[in-house]
Amino acid sequence: MVKIRLKRMGMKKKPFYRVVVADERASRDGRFIDELGYYNPVADPVELKIDAEKAKAWIKNGAQPTDTVRALLKKTGAIA
Repeated sequence: MVKIRLKRMGMKKKPFYRVVVADERASRDGRFIDELGYYNPVADPVELKIDAEKAKAWIKNGAQPTDTVRALLKKTGAIA
């Protein structure tokens, strides 16, 4: 199954995430299919940029967002 999930980047104690589309069997920071945007929870205010059109297209094609990504997509207005 294809999932829309977060890929952790950044240094120790300073996380930075990329929102990616990946096979659920791939490791968290491993191979991915497509990159949809990024999320920086450390910045003040929080930085969040997601390509809504790509996200909608992937969800339409059957990709399942994780709970965290679903909440982020709702914040950006990509899904209802």
